[in-house]
Amino acid sequence: MKTPIFYLLLTSILFFSCKNEVKNETEKTETVLEKAESNNPLIYPEETHFKSLRQVTFGGDNAEAYWSFDDKQLVFQSNYTKWNVSCDQMFLMNANDTFDSIAPPMVSTGKGRTTCSYFMPDNKHIIYASTHLANENCPDTPLRKNGKYIWPVYDTFDIFVADLDGNIVKQLTNEKGYDAEPTVSPKGDKIVFTSTRSGDLELYTMNIDGSDVKQITDELGYDGGAFFSPDGTKIIFRSSRPKTEKEIKDYKDLLAEGLVEPTDMELYICNADGSDLRQLTDLGNANWSPFFHPSGEKVLFSSNFEAERGFPFNLYLIDIDGKNLERVTHSETFDAFPVFSNDGKKLAFSSNRNNGGGRDTNLFIAEWKD
Repeated sequence: MKTPIFYLLLTSILFFSCKNEVKNETEKTETVLEKAESNNPLIYPEETHFKSLRQVTFGGDNAEAYWSFDDKQLVFQSNYTKWNVSCDQMFLMNANDTFDSIAPPMVSTGKGRTTCSYFMPDNKHIIYASTHLANENCPDTPLRKNGKYIWPVYDTFDIFVADLDGNIVKQLTNEKGYDAEPTVSPKGDKIVFTSTRSGDLELYTMNIDGSDVKQITDELGYDGGAFFSPDGTKIIFRSSRPKTEKEIKDYKDLLAEGLVEPTDMELYICNADGSDLRQLTDLGNANWSPFFHPSGEKVLFSSNFEAERGFPFNLYLIDIDGKNLERVTHSETFDAFPVFSNDGKKLAFSSNRNNGGGRDTNLFIAEWKD
């Protein structure tokens, strides 16, 4: 009886020895890979949430890249002159694409100015806002008024559905005024967008086919850049909330000219029907481009609240109860428009990093780790 037991023990020792060797080799490989990635010049040492990072575009202003529901493609806006556009248009890319000299396919008309594209649930169509019906030329883009930084709010924006060949198949809005910034619920049933049809910049929802339009915010101020939570039950958005008589007058005067001043905004959160509205941040300066973390329990957003002179903008995480604020990026210039893939493994965002000290804003994709 001793011999079988001896061989059993010997086999067990050899098995566990081999297992430990494999484990050790795996750990060594992972350490080497992590060390190699930590030397990625695109990642700052403090950016521990980025397992890897790659640059997708190399010129122009590239922003608001949104994933298809199956995470295989992204749609984004760019004004890169080498791609034969004179103002923002929509472009399509596969998730692993990189664009330098070769332009991605354009999926907007190439006319007017476009903004805020987003995939539809079928992965075969996108929505975006465009001014092309009013004028095929690019509208003027004022950046300052009375020494203050401003955004234009074109009353010629309407929201359209297009296929991935760039053919418009449906117009979802035709109200007078600004209709833009549409995003789609992960549930695939609702769209949230910003409109001036009430006389102020408010949030609205509608069904995926454009029916059943409902206003869900009604306080004075710019409500925009809204996104649904992963389960579709909540909405996160940016807002200015003028309080004093001067702030209210300045806001209304600018809006009458089709302008807003986006330098003082906080994040607000509410249920998908607009109920239970509450302020999420109270940081000062501009807090904007929020997007839900895949858990639905946190929000990733861009802010310059730590900046003294407007820059830099960095990405921050915050719990949906307003606690546990955490800085994610450590740029000295501009990081914004963070968007998680639907599987939660990747993050697309726009940044001024690695642009040679110029003004180009490029698209980056990171592997995310919590």
